[in-house]
Parts: sequence; C-alpha cells; structure tokens
Amino acid sequence: MKKILVIQNKRIGDVLLASLIANNIKKKLPNSQIDYLVYDYTAGVIQNNPNVTNIIEVNETHLKTFSGLINMIKHIKKANYDIIFDPYGKFQSRLLCLLSGAKIRVGELKKGKKPLLPFYTNHVPYNKKKTKNCGKAIEDRIKLVKNVFDFSDSEISYKPKIYLTKEESQYNLQNLNQLPTIMLGVFGSTPQKSMPNEYVVALIDNITSNYKANVLFNYAPHQKENALSIYKQCKNKKQIIIDIYEDSIRGFIKLMNKCDLLVGNEGGIVHIAKALNKPTYTIFSPYVMKDHWASFEDGTFHTSIHLLEEQPNLFNNMTVEERRKIESNPNNLYKKLTPELIIPKLDIFLTYHLKNELQL
Repeated sequence: MKKILVIQNKRIGDVLLASLIANNIKKKLPNSQIDYLVYDYTAGVIQNNPNVTNIIEVNETHLKTFSGLINMIKHIKKANYDIIFDPYGKFQSRLLCLLSGAKIRVGELKKGKKPLLPFYTNHVPYNKKKTKNCGKAIEDRIKLVKNVFDFSDSEISYKPKIYLTKEESQYNLQNLNQLPTIMLGVFGSTPQKSMPNEYVVALIDNITSNYKANVLFNYAPHQKENALSIYKQCKNKKQIIIDIYEDSIRGFIKLMNKCDLLVGNEGGIVHIAKALNKPTYTIFSPYVMKDHWASFEDGTFHTSIHLLEEQPNLFNNMTVEERRKIESNPNNLYKKLTPELIIPKLDIFLTYHLKNELQL
C-alpha cells in the first residue's frame, strides 16, 4: 500500500482545490493511504472526503515556530511516506519534504529555477498562464499528479467536490419564507480581499430593492461587529435574515447547500459554493490574479468582475511582481471598482437566476 502525503498549509480555497490530488490518485491506487497536512481552520473542506484517509491538523502559528516545525518533521519522518506532494511550496512545506525521507517528493519549480537544496525529487515546470477553463490554480495541482501517475486528460477530474453527510444534507432553514436565498460574502478572507464597506451596502441595497429574495450574510466570526455595522446601514432590512448564520466551515457548507446562489468577494466561500454546484458571482480584489482563481466561468452559471477587465489601462506595463505588490495596499485600486461598475454585470447574473423573482 502506497502512503501519500499532501502538504497544503494555506487557506480554505487552496485546501479544497488540493483535494483534487486525492480524488484523482484514488482512481489509480484505490487502496492507497492519502493524508493531508493542513492548517486546523481549513480542515472542514476536506472532512468526509472518502479519498482522504487522515487529516493532520496543525496550528498555523505553531508550525511557524522552530519547535513546531521540528515536531512536525519528526511526525512526518516517522510516518514513512512513499510520496509527498507540495502544491504551494512554502518554506515550511519544502523543509518538511526535504527531511521527510520520502523517496518521491513532488513540487513546482518557482520561476523556473531549481532550488539550492533538493527539496523535491520531481520538479514540475512552472506555467505562466492557464490553458483550461478550470483556472491555473487547479491546473497546477493536476500537473503534480500527472508528474507521478499516468493519466489521460479524459481520466482527470478537474472539479473539486464537497462531501456532505446525510445529516448535513438534511439541514433545515427554519422560519424562512419560500423566496430564493442569496448567500452574500460580505467580506473577503482578508482586508485586502474585501470591498470598501460603503460599496457592500450599495450592492445589498441594489439586491433588496430589485429582487424578491432572502439575503444571508457570511463572514468570519471576528468580522461580526463590522458585518452588523453594514447591516445597520442597509435600507431594506426585512429581506436580510441576519440571525441565520454559521460560524464554522462545515456549518457554512450545509447552509450554502440550501442557498440558491452566492455573491461575494473572491475566496474560499466561492470555491465551496462551486463545489456544491451553486451559481456564483465573484468580485475580485485588484491584486488577485483572476486567471489563477477564476474557475469554470461561463458568463452565466459562474461569472465575475475584476478591475483589470473594466479599466485595463490601470494595469498597463505592470509585471506580475508589481501586481503582487498591490496586495500590501489594494485599497486605492479597490475604490475604483465602484458599485456602478459592479451592478450592471451583477444584475444580468441575478436576473437570469432569479428571473421569476423580480420586484414589481
């Protein structure tokens, strides 16, 4: 039996997309053991996945300490893995690969250059651009699998999947009317991925003024005060069901599964909604590379907006590195992605999916 480890110490969306590694390998090696090393706050997206054998949950802050890293190195070395996949290639994950004792260690060449130390035995070439509608982030993870296992393209599954328990699938939205329900991602996972608050209010007011639908808020527990502040500024509070909320990943998953669609900032919740086969309208932060993270967009079921597409002149002559520097302070550019730019595309999306629920 092959023992395989996937190290994906990043955020929720990254972990969900990395589950494709296990989903595909199990087709070739159904009896293999495939474990995942992830941050504890992301583990929910791969719980109940029958292709994942064990989830090794680690505290992010602790792993970044010397003692935490040493303890994890010992744990992985003792487990005696045959193959390790490192989709993201952070300092901690590369060091874990190097000292793991695994005979096959698979990672991507960063900027096309081999590292000074032999972190990986198998170096996967870096691709600058996506070639498929699934987006570059998914392509990158599939490349790692195909480096080790012989897959034809028709055999590969590119769409991540959330596995619900019977109890989760029977989750009941009590005291809710029969109108369609919109999940609104009020904030991104970080301030850099979040629209200005006044823009969020404008979008909500547009939705509640023009569509007969329930609106639910999603936000991280530490964002609650800010979310309530936005709620207080909204005009049509009767359509916003502020009391229906889940504060965990699995809670959000079962709640999202009962909603009709999602509108929100790009992030893990968008990938979760897509994995549940729900329509999505995604608002990208200016620093996020859309080709990397916009998956399965067709302009109807999944669609999005990015400032680069609306005002490309703002990004002229910018290198990838300069684009990434925007992350430290995207506020000025985010303010240029105004509700006036967002709403026309959003209305097309909502009118299509809520065609029978337009306000009179």
